[in-house]
Amino acid sequence: MTQLLNTARTKVATTTAPLRKRLEPVGNVLGLKPVKYPLRTVGVLLLYALPILNLPVITTTGSDFSGVLFTVTAYALVALGLNIVIGYAGLLDLGYVGFYAVGAYTVGVLTTEHGNWPFFLVLPVAIGVTALSGIILGAPTLRVRGDYLAIVTMGFGEIIRIIARNTPWLGGSGGINQIPAPPDIGPNGEGIFRIPHLTWQNGYPQYNGQSTGFLDFGVIDATPFYWLVLTALIVVIVADRLIKNSRVGRAWEATREDEDAAEIMGVPTFKFKLLAFALGASIGGLAGAIFATRQGFINPPSFPLMLSMLFVAAVVIGGAGNRWGAIIGGVIVAYLPERFREFSDWRLLVFGLVLIVIVSFRPDGLFPGKAKRRAKEAVAEAEKLEEAPSA
Repeated sequence: MTQLLNTARTKVATTTAPLRKRLEPVGNVLGLKPVKYPLRTVGVLLLYALPILNLPVITTTGSDFSGVLFTVTAYALVALGLNIVIGYAGLLDLGYVGFYAVGAYTVGVLTTEHGNWPFFLVLPVAIGVTALSGIILGAPTLRVRGDYLAIVTMGFGEIIRIIARNTPWLGGSGGINQIPAPPDIGPNGEGIFRIPHLTWQNGYPQYNGQSTGFLDFGVIDATPFYWLVLTALIVVIVADRLIKNSRVGRAWEATREDEDAAEIMGVPTFKFKLLAFALGASIGGLAGAIFATRQGFINPPSFPLMLSMLFVAAVVIGGAGNRWGAIIGGVIVAYLPERFREFSDWRLLVFGLVLIVIVSFRPDGLFPGKAKRRAKEAVAEAEKLEEAPSA
């Protein structure tokens, strides 16, 4: 069977290589490569403009669209961090909400409860503390695998919540309130300039009387917070791409596919698993820190275990191992309940049915990773070779 798989892989690579070579001149003639970067720039600008444009197709009518966009982007950021743990390194983490809470409580403690640190100073500290918590959790627990690791991480998420509830230094069950927002930039603390919001009447945009101050982090308007978390998401995407294409990413892939074989080939799997845990935790802490400043108030019920299940669902639905799949999964998990809000009590049922349909028809996720696609192609080719009559 192994020989058949290797033969199939070789045949697929040999078949597609000439096609790629023939298409490269066509792409150069059409100018596809130079056009790629302007298109990406336009796409990013469109994402920043979403709360201003209020496009009628995607705008949520039952809730503040800017707030929904903030939640959606925060979930996408969390899913991207959890994808490093689950998708790249193959480690099942069911307590990821614990890192989310550590980042949020670090900001709350240092800015309100026991300090008066500025946001942009406490943010890297929150990332570092969360990464350290990932190392502390991973060092004794990453030697177990599979279901045992899932149980341990699930316990970690609950332990963090219980500690926060029973520790007066962390605010106890009452939580921490009056967490300050990032500092406003501009004259009179109203932002550098103001951007008008649009509404759509009969297909034409009109000014709806509202405006957002650029870098004016107020309580009512969530648009500047959405821009902040979107910027963090873009930075993490760039870093994720660099790491995935490096030696570290290849070591994660080898560990995920067969840890014993990777260990035999000289890959220090424990070190790379611990690194994946630390990096994933730091991204979760980053999202939790921004969440705390947006809410202005956190308490233990803000971080239930069910939130971890949603984070895992986002990675699985989008496609574990694919960064864009994880991001889209986070968008789906956060956006669909708000989009179906007009169904009132039925919206969670509709949300659950949509997830069941997605998982049923796409068991590997909407956008499975390249390794899974290549493995399926190799297995399909091997089956064809087995069914072919022998000469």
